[in-house]
Amino acid sequence: MAEDPDSARLLARLAAIVGERNVLTDPAEQARYLEEWRGLYHGLTPAVIRPATADEVAAVLKVASETRTPVVPQSGNTGLVGGQVPDESGHELVVSLDRLDRIRAIDVEGGTMTVEAGTVLQRVQEAAEEAGLFFPLSLGSQGSCRIGGNISSNAGGTGVLSYGNTRSLVLGLEVALPSGELWNGLRALHKDNSGYDLKQLFIGAEGTLGIVTAAVLKLFAKPRGRSVAFVGLSAPRQALGLFQLARERTGSLLTGFELIGRTGLEFAVRHLPGARDPLAEAHSWYVLLEISSGRSEADAQELMEAVLSAAFQDGLLADATIASSGEQQAAFWELRHGLSEVQKHEGASVKHDVSVAVHLIPEFIERALAAVTATVPGCRPVPFGHMGDGNIHFNISQPVGAAPGGFMARAGALNDAVHGIIADLGGSIAAEHGIGRSKRELLRRVRAPLELDLMRRVKAAIDPLGIMNPGRVI
Repeated sequence: MAEDPDSARLLARLAAIVGERNVLTDPAEQARYLEEWRGLYHGLTPAVIRPATADEVAAVLKVASETRTPVVPQSGNTGLVGGQVPDESGHELVVSLDRLDRIRAIDVEGGTMTVEAGTVLQRVQEAAEEAGLFFPLSLGSQGSCRIGGNISSNAGGTGVLSYGNTRSLVLGLEVALPSGELWNGLRALHKDNSGYDLKQLFIGAEGTLGIVTAAVLKLFAKPRGRSVAFVGLSAPRQALGLFQLARERTGSLLTGFELIGRTGLEFAVRHLPGARDPLAEAHSWYVLLEISSGRSEADAQELMEAVLSAAFQDGLLADATIASSGEQQAAFWELRHGLSEVQKHEGASVKHDVSVAVHLIPEFIERALAAVTATVPGCRPVPFGHMGDGNIHFNISQPVGAAPGGFMARAGALNDAVHGIIADLGGSIAAEHGIGRSKRELLRRVRAPLELDLMRRVKAAIDPLGIMNPGRVI
């Protein structure tokens, strides 16, 4: 590619903006940007461009627009639908945001943080903590994912039940547009009805409309007390009953409600360093339950004990343990956060990020378990996730001893089985991971023609040349 005069001129123009050392053309230096973490998508690129400021991002896009060069924005490269890596054509530039990692400001009185898109999520959480506040977005990949990617994918995580997904946590955005213009929408306003809410176009757009360079995030008061319990029960219907009871007793203080199947827990205990089963006996299903209090640790503990006592009396659970320390709370959450990663050790897996109305979760799981085991006898379903907001990760690991290739050849049939049930229940095939490349064709089958047409009109208005993350989402 470097021998092509047009390409050489393009790279020279980009190097003049970001510096030669930040135009990566060496395959060894490019490697970590070209493959997503599950190894399902591999790409090629003439260069990985690493701007350090929002102005540099905008200047890069201006050159891309003038030369009609397709651009793939990349944040932490932790996405699960293939939208953040280039395709195999070798024509798409990767624009990495890993150098845009400054926390520009924290307003303690106003409860906001202005942060650049390449800042790692865990650093955002820690900066809020140091300021005596709390940023509630929490994901298994929080040590490596970056806030720009969280915004562009409208990440969910384990705090949605009380705080909403990323869309609810953003007050303002700064965005580099395909034209090379830089839109400064960094307004720290909780109320603003002065026209269209433009930031919402870019949240969840997966980099197809522009590149988020910075954001104003909402911060919250730190809970003064927290109680975390690990509960064993017999079926998702009992988990639904427990959720309803806990929500009635605690209201907005219920900050976590995660459903875990036995197979998933076994995988976690087997492969996570230091992990152990929290309960003495095995159960078919588990719930990780968290209650937060603005008063005290004792208040959170009393609420948890009251909820579990009532649940025992109602026959909703078989056993439960309440974490006795912060370290044990973290260990319980690590079991949940590690569920996606540990499946790698069990061979090939087919993953689904789906949602239904909360009251339909037991029916969905019951039907999906029957459907996938009929499709691939011996497969090991690993359903888990955010029961409190209706989002279940219905993953399926290969049968023990099966050939990974043979199992993955049945992925289409497994997808059809799961997504067919989701469609019948009026759910979503992309609850929090997005569409990317992996679900683009499926989107056409599940969204109305008018909806797709409106999406295309928005895309054409903001990115008329189609250079932003082409072939993703729509």
